[in-house]
Amino acid sequence: MSKDNLIEDASKKREVVYDLDQTYSAIIKRQFKKNRAAVWSLRFLIVIVFIGLLAPFIANNKPLYAKYEGNTYFPAFREVAVEFGMAKWQPELIKIINWKTTEFESVVWPLIPYAEEERDFANAHYKSPFGEQEVESLRWRHWLGTDESGVDLLSGLINGTTIAVKVGVISMSISAFIGIIIGAFAGFYGDDNLSASRIRIIFNVLFIPIALFYAIKVGWIGIILFFVLMIIPNLLAMPFEKIKVLNAKTNIPLDLLIMRFIEIFNSIPKLLLIMSIVAILGQSIMLLMIIIGATSWTGIARFTRAELLRVRNLEYMEAAKSLGYGELRKIFIHALPNSLAPVLISIAFGVAGAILTEASLSFIGLGAEAGVATWGKILTLARTEPSAWWLAIFPGFAIFITVTIYNLIGEGLIDALDPKLKQ
Repeated sequence: MSKDNLIEDASKKREVVYDLDQTYSAIIKRQFKKNRAAVWSLRFLIVIVFIGLLAPFIANNKPLYAKYEGNTYFPAFREVAVEFGMAKWQPELIKIINWKTTEFESVVWPLIPYAEEERDFANAHYKSPFGEQEVESLRWRHWLGTDESGVDLLSGLINGTTIAVKVGVISMSISAFIGIIIGAFAGFYGDDNLSASRIRIIFNVLFIPIALFYAIKVGWIGIILFFVLMIIPNLLAMPFEKIKVLNAKTNIPLDLLIMRFIEIFNSIPKLLLIMSIVAILGQSIMLLMIIIGATSWTGIARFTRAELLRVRNLEYMEAAKSLGYGELRKIFIHALPNSLAPVLISIAFGVAGAILTEASLSFIGLGAEAGVATWGKILTLARTEPSAWWLAIFPGFAIFITVTIYNLIGEGLIDALDPKLKQ
């Protein structure tokens, strides 16, 4: 064999060894890239996220840059800073009533020079995207038409993208937090590995309604507050555990209790449950995100439970036990990090479900509060004027595309995490 052939053969062997030495995450990435639909869906998702994040600078009735009375301003950026409490409007800008009729020395407008709820009365009463519009030039044209009040549809869709991104991320963050913790405890302890003193069980059962009451009252941090408040009954129980009768250990079939609770919870129609809570607590987009998240955790809990049941008896968990590690360390440091990959699939599909749920609630008038544009609220405008087809087609297409993207990403993750495909 020639020297060149030997070098080529050695190179191939090194490539094989390198390929075998790839990490688990590298194998998943490689397998995910084989699914072209999932890869393109991920790229489109990145574009949607950027549109949602940059919506105030893409569609706004305030200039990105303006030179006014000899001074330079960035009104659109200032508006965002004011909204987050990081700045205040300059006195000379507060007196501006109509930005579009103000004479600036020089100005740069956003791509869509209309705010999400801004009314153009000259183009009210359902102006078609292909019809005649009363505008000074193409720069001010409503490219996707207007509704009855003259609100620009394209601006509403772009700003609605922000809400869609927030609903997906915040709702599923809440769902993942609840589902992973509950599923982890159910899978790790099962029905035979958790016991507690009688007094501790009594105090916890009595304190759960109190913790739930205060958790609901404080809003979005209520989920964290609930777990913090549940520390109190355990502290109160400690002095009573000195009494022998009250300190008697009782086995808790945690897995059985959690699974039965999930079955009962899933038997309640989700949309009806959310509608009832919204009707009682009022309409707010942030409240809606919390409610969607707090009612969508059961699937994630089941995935996490199943993984923990598999992982808890593996060799490295036995090693952690023999080293005397605490229960929480074994769960959150050793078991969970090796069990979350399948949970990502449930989260991907859950984001699509959360966006669809918000759109459904907004469509029937139980979604975001007045003044906030969402795809569902825009879609409901088409009911009053069936001839205004653009009010149904464009927001409906936006919902369809976004939900499909998340579903395709979820399917791509299923293929990537399938052990039979890792070749």
